[in-house]
Amino acid sequence: MSDVLTKKEVLHVAELARIKLTEKEVEKYQKELKELLSDVEKINDADNYDDDILIACWEDNTKLREDKPGEMLSPKEVLKNVPRHSGNYIEVPVVISDGEGA
Repeated sequence: MSDVLTKKEVLHVAELARIKLTEKEVEKYQKELKELLSDVEKINDADNYDDDILIACWEDNTKLREDKPGEMLSPKEVLKNVPRHSGNYIEVPVVISDGEGA
């Protein structure tokens, strides 16, 4: 088996990635991409690989509190920390415009 990919293979990968390569880069990637693919192939060759033995690094023992309605804040309390308001309404920046005057 060759230690490098063919020029045609490298150019095909570059085309899929929508990138242009110089001749020097093609030569560089012939070797580097082959090394990368060889390393990935080692994963497929691993013995005794079994999905059943995979474990998660966490346990699902999250305890959530029950939602209970609490006391409502008065409009005056809510507006204490609001940067801008008009009466009892909180003013926020326009996020969506109708396209006019924009």
